[in-house]
Amino acid sequence: MNRSGQAVGALMHFYRIAPAEMLVVHDELDIAPGELRVKFGGGLGGHNGLKDITAHLGTQDYWRLRIGIGHPGDRTEVVSYVLKPPRREEQGEIDNAIDRALEAWQVVARGDWNSAMQKLNGRLTKPAPPDNQEGKT
Repeated sequence: MNRSGQAVGALMHFYRIAPAEMLVVHDELDIAPGELRVKFGGGLGGHNGLKDITAHLGTQDYWRLRIGIGHPGDRTEVVSYVLKPPRREEQGEIDNAIDRALEAWQVVARGDWNSAMQKLNGRLTKPAPPDNQEGKT
């Protein structure tokens, strides 16, 4: 992803796609594993792939689907954190997030970004543990 700007720029030029019509899907350290955020434009947050895409497009004004991977807690560990596979439980959460994003694909393909944001943004709520009713009267 770090050097994807050239490929993205070439595809956009070939297919005559405006930056505002494009969706970049990327990992996001600042979001918990398995959470999703759709947004338009904004900062690059130190993400080298977004920096390269922005440099090749000359704008930050494109759609992003941010897939949370969580943060290692110490900024000196970020490089090794993003280069190694997630822990098993985090991988499951990330896979579920990708499945949810794919379920919303038709909304995105129609360009209905408000509906996509409503469907995908927000925090995941984990199911409450079952209420143990045994022995209660």
